[in-house]
Amino acid sequence: MKCIPVQEAVGSILCHDITQILPGEFKGRRFKKGHIIQEEDIPVLLSLGKDNIYVWENLPGMVHENDAATFLKDITMGDGLTFGEIKEGKITFTAAHDGLLKVDAERLFQLNMLGEISFASLHNNLPVKKGEAVAGTRVIPLVIDQKKLDEAKKLLDGHKIIEVKPMKSFNIGIVTTGSEVYYHRIKDKFGPILRGKMEGYHCTVAGQTFVPDNKEMIEQAIKDWLDKGADMVFCTGGMSVDPDDLTPSAIRDTGCEIITYGTPVLPGAMFLLSYYADGRPVLGLPGCVMHSKVTVFDLIFPRILAGEKITMADIAAFGHGGLCSNCAECHYPNCHFGK
Repeated sequence: MKCIPVQEAVGSILCHDITQILPGEFKGRRFKKGHIIQEEDIPVLLSLGKDNIYVWENLPGMVHENDAATFLKDITMGDGLTFGEIKEGKITFTAAHDGLLKVDAERLFQLNMLGEISFASLHNNLPVKKGEAVAGTRVIPLVIDQKKLDEAKKLLDGHKIIEVKPMKSFNIGIVTTGSEVYYHRIKDKFGPILRGKMEGYHCTVAGQTFVPDNKEMIEQAIKDWLDKGADMVFCTGGMSVDPDDLTPSAIRDTGCEIITYGTPVLPGAMFLLSYYADGRPVLGLPGCVMHSKVTVFDLIFPRILAGEKITMADIAAFGHGGLCSNCAECHYPNCHFGK
């Protein structure tokens, strides 16, 4: 900081807040730290008793917080994001479209470990809506050494640590297994629920095939939807380990690569994830998807729509945070589940 006469301060940057007191009318901050002093501010500052004022001294190699925030934005912000004006040295990133938030958590950690830099985000793999705030960054001091910012740039090495990936609109075929449904002994409840979920993701349901507990018929029904060009097939029913639950073996016999049958997520332990030879997903959905608002399906499906191929390592990572608390009022995704 340096102290200069107020009359010489136009264009300078305040290093501290300035309070104004008008008895019976107002008491509070009149000028914010970081404010760039304008010609019209001079009479006001003089009326506040500020004949001299402390402003930022433009030293070589030092960067103001606003410029530093812009620098951090440029080296961290990937696709699918936009940002607002700088406020008190902070830039907020918002989603430019609906999609899946991707955060490089390890590089984010290393960036914050540098000190004097603050970068906060929502959780990785979170579905977000257009206009939703997803991250914010600033530096802690009013001015920061350019060397610190250069260190951050070198650390990231061209890797953007945050983006919003668009999610595709899939056309989905449903195969519902179970003699009790096939022979109309009970009414199917899975189909309506899945159609409701698909509307939320702007996906369409091409149709639903009902088959009895017959492995060959289940297998053929899956192949029929794939032959018709479905982007993905959901299989419901017959997903437990009972001897007459044949859906997992039928999926395997179609030639699908089984990534996992079972997950460390509750609800959703009996979920099956597989990929057909051409990469199209075939999912085996356990009964919990029908009667629980949020399950492992809600963790995995958005990532598939965003073009990701889910691995066993991705599935295993769900174990930490994979227990739903079954809250009386569900606030997902604003909770710990799946994070």
